[in-house]
Amino acid sequence: MFPEPTLPASWRWLLAEFRRCFSSSTFPVFCALTTGLVACTRFRTITGMLVGAGMDLLWRHERAHRFFSRACWCIDHVGMVAARLVITSFIESGAPIVVAIDDSVTRRSGKKVHGAFWQYDGSAPGGRKTSRGNCFVTAGIVVHLPFLPRAVCLPVLVRLYVKDGPGKVAIAAELTGLLAHVAAGRRIHVVADAAYHGKPLRDLPTGVSWTCRIPRNAVLYALPPEPSGKRRGRPRTKGDRLGQVHELAVGRSWKIHRLRLYDKQRTLRVSELVCLWYGSFGAAKVRVIWVRDIDSAKTFDIALVTTDLHTPAEDLVVRYSWRWSIEQAFLEARHLLGVGQARNRTPKAVERTLPMGMIAYSLVIVWYARHAHTTTDVVAEHRRRAPWYRTKTAPSFDDMLALLRRAIIASRFSAIRPTQPDPTKISDDELTWAYATG
Repeated sequence: MFPEPTLPASWRWLLAEFRRCFSSSTFPVFCALTTGLVACTRFRTITGMLVGAGMDLLWRHERAHRFFSRACWCIDHVGMVAARLVITSFIESGAPIVVAIDDSVTRRSGKKVHGAFWQYDGSAPGGRKTSRGNCFVTAGIVVHLPFLPRAVCLPVLVRLYVKDGPGKVAIAAELTGLLAHVAAGRRIHVVADAAYHGKPLRDLPTGVSWTCRIPRNAVLYALPPEPSGKRRGRPRTKGDRLGQVHELAVGRSWKIHRLRLYDKQRTLRVSELVCLWYGSFGAAKVRVIWVRDIDSAKTFDIALVTTDLHTPAEDLVVRYSWRWSIEQAFLEARHLLGVGQARNRTPKAVERTLPMGMIAYSLVIVWYARHAHTTTDVVAEHRRRAPWYRTKTAPSFDDMLALLRRAIIASRFSAIRPTQPDPTKISDDELTWAYATG
């Protein structure tokens, strides 16, 4: 049994939210490996997680590997619990939920890695944007935290994409359906990039809107005319052909708006049209929004399509800019938390290891927002250690992760009250030695 009292009380209570997803034998392993992923500063392999949790001398290593490869638990159930935790922690009751969806490639080598194949990888270094690895479709809830000036995406549902299985758009639609079940009647606004459009989006749950970029050559149609009763047969499902997106952008009337995008104030020209994009959304009414910078020489910079027919166009542009937060989550989870460094190969292990790491990324931010940002001034501490660095105004994920590691290490060294550690009583030298041995 994993020694729970050696964990900080705040972190242990957070992990207890997932007890219903596991059996009595697998829940301690979940707590240990999640804590080990956070505490470990070296390679976050399965064995590295076990070492980071301090359980490598008490458990056989196969217990940790078996947790991912053969244990009976569902990663979607864990993600739904994480989604409910994020919603109750950061989103007001009855407020709409913004969800960002995108996919990322984790590079893997080896012929026997399940689901690995050569594919386009936009984050690959250099000019060659192809790599061999696993592709995961991720759905994250976008929240606005009081101590950060930017939107933050907290990944909750992650699913592996394989070549002979459902497409990425179909997977995104399924993940959206799971989030709609968790939201219990709230409106959900999904933002995605240009790859996420197609026929699977024609049957979205009630109360879900979808916003993505639309290709320049997409053909738009007018709304179908009202039935006159004079013609026989089935009523028309679409009106006359209007033209392609880049053709319709010429000669439009524009409205000028001052918007805050990507933490900067920008002046944009915005134009919109209510129509049908029959190729992807069928007979569902959509809005196409053209966006152009005030000083741009182009006809338009980007064009968006949305099934949200009521939100003002300028607010939709701001909402779509929040999609970038999922790219930031991919970067931080991969390079700071070490998500994707595990080297397992069997189907269940591949399908569950990286998603659990992305959920751990979200838990670190939830823990900091709930228990640390009101008691610790990370910015002041950083300036104390580096007084020449005066541009820092908000805590980063690296700061949150380091603070949680200190709390975990303090709970190990605190023999009197292990459930309520005080990280400030541990010197920097002791923390350095603890990191080196962990």
